[in-house]
Amino acid sequence: MKKSDFYFELPEELIAQTPIENREQSRLLGLDKITGAVTHNQFTDILTLLKSGDCLVLNDSRVIPARLLGVTDEGSAVEILLLTDRGDKVWECIVKPGKKVKTGTNLSFGNGELTACVTEVLEDGNRLVKFDYEGIFLEVLERLGKTPLPPYIHEEIEDAERYQTVYNRVPGSAAAPTAGLHFTNELLAELEEQGVKILYVTLHVGLGTFRPVKVDKVEEHKMHEEKFVVSDEVLNTIKSAKESGNRVVAVGTTSCRVLESVYEDYLKKSVSGECANGVDSEGSNEYQSTDIFIYPGFEFKCIDGLITNFHLPESTLIMLVSALAGRENILNAYEEAVKERYRFFSFGDAMLIM
Repeated sequence: MKKSDFYFELPEELIAQTPIENREQSRLLGLDKITGAVTHNQFTDILTLLKSGDCLVLNDSRVIPARLLGVTDEGSAVEILLLTDRGDKVWECIVKPGKKVKTGTNLSFGNGELTACVTEVLEDGNRLVKFDYEGIFLEVLERLGKTPLPPYIHEEIEDAERYQTVYNRVPGSAAAPTAGLHFTNELLAELEEQGVKILYVTLHVGLGTFRPVKVDKVEEHKMHEEKFVVSDEVLNTIKSAKESGNRVVAVGTTSCRVLESVYEDYLKKSVSGECANGVDSEGSNEYQSTDIFIYPGFEFKCIDGLITNFHLPESTLIMLVSALAGRENILNAYEEAVKERYRFFSFGDAMLIM
């Protein structure tokens, strides 16, 4: 497959720059992954599109204020985006402008409340940065950091919580699991009342989710790694639901990647009596990493459906949804979405593939 196989024309004005006033009032394009049939709905119609016994799996990661603005020891302005916690106060970061920030460069943020030193320049240009601070790092970030918005959003948002899901619980993401932005607590409660099982996994979304595919042959693309955790309880509930003929619907590509990374191995371990992925023998959560790359030809082991936003042309995310519903079905649905003036990307409308 070629990267260009996943290209589509998108008018720039359809890229949503701000969230709509009420989360649940976004539009919802329904796509039948077998027939390719398209329907047009409001997001609240999810109440009738999901059935009692279905499992709805959401990613409860919270976006941290991972964008820091500061100065070098020579007084030059610098911007840092936190990517991965390497431990011992060291983070892998994107640093701008990179050319001026070499190994040994000292950095200062918030009039010296937070200081740092670049300890290594990695092959891909990212930096390892060791921070020095008093107290709890996340609390320091809450005071000094800014929410990192995707590169295609050019406006600041007035309320940073609109780039968070209402059910976020575990800080760690550099980007929001945006398919979940459409849910309200009231909508989730209604789904639960009608018998839909609401389940949570955690995957900390990295900025690699916006990394373009640079190779022409899709199969040669190397996916970035992301940390995740999923409990035995969630996997057991999913297994029981599937055995009863009910459906598993992932909210977002992140939840999909978690489930497809572990479910087949979980089934093997459950047969042998071993503990499942993500949970040790005492039941405490342990993070793992996944670099799973899902593109057409992938055989799904767990999910039956997916709630997702509309994705960038030639991105790994449009390749993932094409694996689930077929490339032609997806491109036809996207063409229909453009024609009907749906809003695209992080703050845009949603799609339900079933």
